[in-house]
Amino acid sequence: MVLLAVAGYLAVQYVTGGGGAPGCRVAGGKGDGATYEFTPEQAVNAATITAVGTARKLPERAVTIALAAALQESSLRNLDHGDKDSLGLFQQRPSQGWGKPEEIMDPAYSAGLFYDHLVEIPGYLDLPLTDAAQRVQRSAFPYAYAKHEPDAALLSAALTGRSAATLTCDGLPGTTREKGPDAVRAALVRDFGHDVLRPAGAEAGGDAASARSAAGSDERTVTLPVTGGTGSGAAGERGRRGWQLAHWAVANASSLHIQRVTYAGREWTAGNTDSKWNPTGGAGAKGAERATGPVRITSAR
Repeated sequence: MVLLAVAGYLAVQYVTGGGGAPGCRVAGGKGDGATYEFTPEQAVNAATITAVGTARKLPERAVTIALAAALQESSLRNLDHGDKDSLGLFQQRPSQGWGKPEEIMDPAYSAGLFYDHLVEIPGYLDLPLTDAAQRVQRSAFPYAYAKHEPDAALLSAALTGRSAATLTCDGLPGTTREKGPDAVRAALVRDFGHDVLRPAGAEAGGDAASARSAAGSDERTVTLPVTGGTGSGAAGERGRRGWQLAHWAVANASSLHIQRVTYAGREWTAGNTDSKWNPTGGAGAKGAERATGPVRITSAR
């Protein structure tokens, strides 16, 4: 009985990301105490789903729908199994025309395919979330998506950058061999596309060396330009983009061995017990909010 109890406990810890594994947390930006805690694996997948949606210039509501669907279907885990031949984040089935197994197991591909179907639904932004998700997924449990809407909304607010400095992770290195600036750049391009490395005005479709130079880096740090918007709302749009990139980096910290992320006068450092975004250089909170500039992602040694 004792052995069975221990085995059960370990199984639950494995599934839920417990057992001392580094964790992530997103807090609501409205000061209402809303929070959602999740594992580094879930954080990476949520960041990818969000990046794919925003790279297509889809609204935050579309991202929320996609995240809620993935929370229900796979708990934001890239599963290599499921009901019948279901696979991946969205439990898409090769036999039902969703793609080859290896394609579906690519989080960026599966997220893109979800969005392809979502945007074809007339008025999907005005539908209840569970209805919009169901019209894509065609699940046997059509109302199951609704319970994930609050958590999906918290995630999308942080990962689209609308809610600043609200996503943190322990950031302890995982088991992946990916690390260093080149691994960070490759992951950025995988999720956002090549233009994420280019400053405003740089030629699209340029070679990799040009993109690397434009991104700016030293031996350990990738410096990302933050671009977007013109006119009166440009500063807000750039700030949102910057926080999306900064939160993306924190979400990927364990898998890419990222040590520090800096943006808008705030800094997150891996391994801090409080795992907060702290002001840099002694700047106050208001000064930190006003400060802008590039996002700097520094890899561990």
